[in-house]
Amino acid sequence: MSTINTARSEDIQIRARGTTWRRIVGRQEFGVALILLVLVVFLSLYTDTFLTSTNIFNILRAFSWIALSAFGQCMVIITAGIDLSVGSVMGLSGLASAMLLAEGIPVPVAVIGGLVAGLLVGIANGLMITKGKLPPFIATLGTLLMARGLCYGLTGGWPVRELDPSFRYLGQHDIPIGTIGVPLPLIFTLVFATISAVFLNRTVWGYRIYAVGGSETATRLSGINTDSVKIMVYSLCGLLTAIGGVLMTARLGVAAPTAAYGYELDVIAAAVVGGTSLMGGEGTILGVLIGTVVMQVLRNGLVLVGVSAYWLQAVQGLVIVTAIMLDQLRKRRP
Repeated sequence: MSTINTARSEDIQIRARGTTWRRIVGRQEFGVALILLVLVVFLSLYTDTFLTSTNIFNILRAFSWIALSAFGQCMVIITAGIDLSVGSVMGLSGLASAMLLAEGIPVPVAVIGGLVAGLLVGIANGLMITKGKLPPFIATLGTLLMARGLCYGLTGGWPVRELDPSFRYLGQHDIPIGTIGVPLPLIFTLVFATISAVFLNRTVWGYRIYAVGGSETATRLSGINTDSVKIMVYSLCGLLTAIGGVLMTARLGVAAPTAAYGYELDVIAAAVVGGTSLMGGEGTILGVLIGTVVMQVLRNGLVLVGVSAYWLQAVQGLVIVTAIMLDQLRKRRP
């Protein structure tokens, strides 16, 4: 009898290990991390400059503002929406801070001014979609054009230069940790990634975001105000994008009306490649973080291996289409 019980116990343990392994392998983050590992190994062997500290930190700096905006985009897409205005909002937020600095406004107030600009656009997106009943694609396409038009109209097409050194400190300073200097934008990104992940997975409002994306009708019938949830996610997306825009401007040291032009594709690609489903209801901040690194490493790697910059967008489009096709195939599984 004891022999039979021991055999059953071993069988249960083997099945449990198998289930755990399948759960791990099936997670989207695992697949994206595997792609990242393959890219890193290939580029390390094929090029002599990929693993240099200068190149690695350039990648980490450049991916920071894309990742911050992608955290907000992830929440929007989980509700089955989309925000096309993030590139223009990023440019407008940085420009707003720069123009306030040019008027002699103190740096903290100028930074807050830039964040408020992004937050207001996010709130406008949420109100047009919920109260105006506009499709997210149309509403955010309109704000994309309006925000970019504001950038050109306010500056007359000229960039704002000679920003305050203490403002540029936000994007250009490295924090010494041990023997290396970690870019300050990267630290901001990791902090907001942690906050966003906790918000999505450990708060009532986070659960409601997933519920709206899973079934908006069922969520509304259960007594949850779905309009409030949507306004909140578009507002958060605007605010997180504005933080990215301010950091990007601080890094560049100049606010151009063309800044972050076309970045909406990078942000959406990072979210989708990281496993956020365009059908709604699925997505994680960890996946988005890894997806952003994959896109940035891919972009950097193509330059290092000598691919023309004219082909970068074609490769980016191919990656987006492939990620969406894989998502669709995953959805069709029984």
